[in-house]
Amino acid sequence: MEFNEKLQELRKSRGLTQEELAAALFVSRTAISKWESGRGYPNLESLKQISRCFSVSIDELIGPEEILSAAEEEKKASLDRYLSLLCGALDILPGLLLFLPVFGNGAEMPVSVSLFAVTGLSTWIKTVFAAVITVTVLNGIGGIVVSHLDKPVWDHHRIVTGLALSVAGTAVFILTRQPYAGILCLVILVIKGSLIAKRRALS
Repeated sequence: MEFNEKLQELRKSRGLTQEELAAALFVSRTAISKWESGRGYPNLESLKQISRCFSVSIDELIGPEEILSAAEEEKKASLDRYLSLLCGALDILPGLLLFLPVFGNGAEMPVSVSLFAVTGLSTWIKTVFAAVITVTVLNGIGGIVVSHLDKPVWDHHRIVTGLALSVAGTAVFILTRQPYAGILCLVILVIKGSLIAKRRALS
């Protein structure tokens, strides 16, 4: 009998719903549903919780091949969390552009100043700069929060959004002839792209 079938049988033998078992194991109902449908395995800590909850050994719950699959799945999940955390941190970096003197101040006063001190740009361009930076930073903060949750779909969407924002930031700064800001965004984009490529190569 496979792990998912054993878990269903144990749960039903105690008369528990998926929600009740999830509460007892301190996991989401989605996690229980995933395990019972054979779409994944619990991590080691959750296996220990299941073992204690139903008073059975881990060996009775899961076979050697399933243990290897569970370990592989846990490794992938750990890599995904790490990638989300790193991409989130990289998305926060453009926040420095709000304060660093990297913006050209126009031909009349050709000196680099912070965004708030720029006088040689129109208000709407400054607003676009501030909006791109702010949304990118908020996405990064969201990424760090999501990396601590068991939400791989959220991780994926947030990483894709982060890439799109990095592309947008690079394009906006280069098109408006702000090379320092554009280079910073481009470097961040390249680092994120290489991290994602390495993660996919490990899959």
